[in-house]
Amino acid sequence: MHDLPSDLGGVTRTRALLERGVTRHRLARAVAEGSLRRIKHGWVASPDADPTRVFAARHGLTISCVLQARRLGLWVRDREAQHFAVPRPGAELRPAATRLHYHRPLIPREPYCLADRVENVLWIVAHCQPHPEAVATWDAALNLGMVDREYLERLPLNGVARRVLADTSPFADSGLESHVRQRLRWLRLKLHWQAWVLGHRVDFLIGERLVLQIDGRDHVGRQRASDTSHDARLTLRGYTVIRVGYEEVMYRWPDVQSLIMAAVAQGLHRADPQHTT
Repeated sequence: MHDLPSDLGGVTRTRALLERGVTRHRLARAVAEGSLRRIKHGWVASPDADPTRVFAARHGLTISCVLQARRLGLWVRDREAQHFAVPRPGAELRPAATRLHYHRPLIPREPYCLADRVENVLWIVAHCQPHPEAVATWDAALNLGMVDREYLERLPLNGVARRVLADTSPFADSGLESHVRQRLRWLRLKLHWQAWVLGHRVDFLIGERLVLQIDGRDHVGRQRASDTSHDARLTLRGYTVIRVGYEEVMYRWPDVQSLIMAAVAQGLHRADPQHTT
């Protein structure tokens, strides 16, 4: 049925269609012909409708938190989590695999909203996820230009959300970088992320000469070859390069930290490593 807006993910209320001039007879005919299906009283969907939006409509929920963050292209650690906001009392029982959030939204939701806007998503993420995970998601929103710090600072954030905001950076290129940045602060060394060195960006420059590179899950092919070549040029110019991947950062961080500490102990972060402290 061409009257169903594509930007709604193929799901809408029948009242919205009636207000646009679609007659009840035409709606009934569309359902009978299979071009629309009724998912609950007052809601219809196209045959190829987004199943997550169908689920939200059927159960009176709003897609939010890490689920909506992932759908917006933001970094989240758990790619399978099913999190929804409960926009109003009286929602039906949901399967145990879903997690529900009852937080009052920062920005008022439109009636029957099926997917939260980014500000509400970040707000709930801050209260749902561990601090490092929340910072990584907020970093991604800033990096992608979905929000900016000045705008977020003007919102009525509570202490939890303000602590997340205080630790964010719009320059984090990935969630892995966000985690590493937070984990290295205790070193109290000069730390630059996304630094430009020898004509190429490096993930972290610790001090003057220690480079930490972080490979994501998809670090293959031409990008890998380019980075390997740059690593060699860095080494020839007196830099020390430590390159780690997703598994090391997320699941074997003590090993990575041990490497960095050993390099710092040898003074490899200094322009003249022979003069250690």
